[in-house]
Amino acid sequence: MRLKLCFIFWILLNLIHFELLCQSDTTKVISEEMTLYSSACKLIDSTRYKEAISVLKKAIKLKPDYTDAFNKMAFAKLKLMDYKGAEKDLNTAFRISPDNFDTKKSLGILYYETKRFPESKAMIDSAILINLFDWELFYYQAKLMFEGKAYKLAFDACTKSIDLNPKSFEVAYLKCEIRYAMKEYAYCIKEISEAISTMPATNPPYKAYKLRAKARFEVKDYKNALKDWNVYLEAFPDEEEALVLRGASKIETGDYTGAIVDFDAAIRINPDNPVSYNYRGVAKGENRQFVEALKDFDYSIKLKYNYAGAFVNRAAVKFASKDKRGACDDLNRADSLGDDMAIQLIETYCKY
Repeated sequence: MRLKLCFIFWILLNLIHFELLCQSDTTKVISEEMTLYSSACKLIDSTRYKEAISVLKKAIKLKPDYTDAFNKMAFAKLKLMDYKGAEKDLNTAFRISPDNFDTKKSLGILYYETKRFPESKAMIDSAILINLFDWELFYYQAKLMFEGKAYKLAFDACTKSIDLNPKSFEVAYLKCEIRYAMKEYAYCIKEISEAISTMPATNPPYKAYKLRAKARFEVKDYKNALKDWNVYLEAFPDEEEALVLRGASKIETGDYTGAIVDFDAAIRINPDNPVSYNYRGVAKGENRQFVEALKDFDYSIKLKYNYAGAFVNRAAVKFASKDKRGACDDLNRADSLGDDMAIQLIETYCKY
């Protein structure tokens, strides 16, 4: 009896030993691929995306159904703007685990970045159902709504994102873009100013200065708009739109010669923009350079035959040049194009 018990005990010990060996081998395999995955995450945190991808490929070789590794590799490829490669990895991850939150989220972002908005919305909405506390999902949801000009819905989604992550500059910037689109310029200026104050002086958020400059122009705060354009153009001196809009701000502050310099630069960049010639004509007219101003208006209208604003501005210079008949002809043309100001000027100056 004692012998029989010893034998059974010996068998049990061997079974336990075998089980421990199996567990040890499995742990070793899992540990190796997880170690690689962990190393790749550290490389991604250091923005060494190409190196991270190489490491993740090794992890996937050890475990071909490693969903997290495919997701992380896709993330690295998204950062490198390798959208085709990222989509391939995410589709593989989706086949392995169709309900994986990170896969759905990354696919939603990928589809947004490649302008496949209906697919992006479907994935983002599906991911939100899994996790209601991911600020980035609501950020992209807001971006999608903004693209579709559903500004109220975009604003609500943006507010949710900010509630979850109050420190995100990108979300604050998007919220101000929405404010600007809704013509809530004062709120836009206030909130974008707060966002700018949170950024380090060594890394100015130039796009925020641009947005604030545009909002300040709308509320007729031309001097401060000009200051913002000066900051922005220090970083992007050859941006046509910024030069045109700074020139417009200079007109409003009485710096007509400075405005002409900006429009000259804008025209060198793009000689086919009728707006630049129209505004330069206004600046030259204010400088009493009537002949040159009329040339600019003529060319602006040549580039855009139905440019009502250019007809109105040319009329003003013609009035200043004592060409009342020509001025009234221009105002009538502007009126036929639907310009709101033209009819008032016609009533005042061309009635008789």
